[in-house]
Amino acid sequence: PGHNPVLNDINIKIKKGEVTAIVGESGSGKSTLIDLLIGFYGPDKGVILADKKPLQELDIYSFRQHIGYVPQDTVLFNDTVRNNLLWSNEEATEKEIIEACEIANAHEFIMKLPELYNTVVGERGIRLSGGECQRIALARALLRKPELLILDEATSALDSRSELLIKNAIEKVAHKTTVVVIAHRLSTIVNADSIYVLQKGRIIEHGRYQELILRDGKFKDMVKYQGLDYKAKVLNTM
Repeated sequence: PGHNPVLNDINIKIKKGEVTAIVGESGSGKSTLIDLLIGFYGPDKGVILADKKPLQELDIYSFRQHIGYVPQDTVLFNDTVRNNLLWSNEEATEKEIIEACEIANAHEFIMKLPELYNTVVGERGIRLSGGECQRIALARALLRKPELLILDEATSALDSRSELLIKNAIEKVAHKTTVVVIAHRLSTIVNADSIYVLQKGRIIEHGRYQELILRDGKFKDMVKYQGLDYKAKVLNTM
């Protein structure tokens, strides 16, 4: 109360079966946008629609059952890999567990653990690397078979190899489910169907990766800052 709105004039369409990325500097409103999307609180003005229905008119608990969420800071319990996975779907079969882990590029390293899926990971997954924890968190989200998968800066604290594995996992589920990616590392969203650039709570750019680079605006500056290839590849089409 008494403060300026975090977000202003936001108009975003998240299309079913597509990868929508939201980028911006710290404090631009990305996390607030996700909190609104999950229904932690409602907007002061305007409306959030899910399949053309206002979110506040839906059973929010039922709505969240269709969401898979992977935060930046992974939370794993001091339990086995299997039980950490089953936390999201207690009725999942062994086949479904393995399939989710294969998609998340986690099955291979799990099979090298001392007791495989029965290995205790320690408090907050201390016995695993950051990349391994994040891949288990992604597999756990996928085990819900979500209609909407939200990745909230899921690769920002990872090394390059782990980031690549997570990126490959995202591409495996792309177009099979609806994916929203809050991205700090822009290399993970090169193939996104739609990218929204936030600045001070407003959308300042919108388009695909190469389109935004051609515009020579804020997004291109962000790409250059991260040392990525910012020379747009113009495709010749007939």
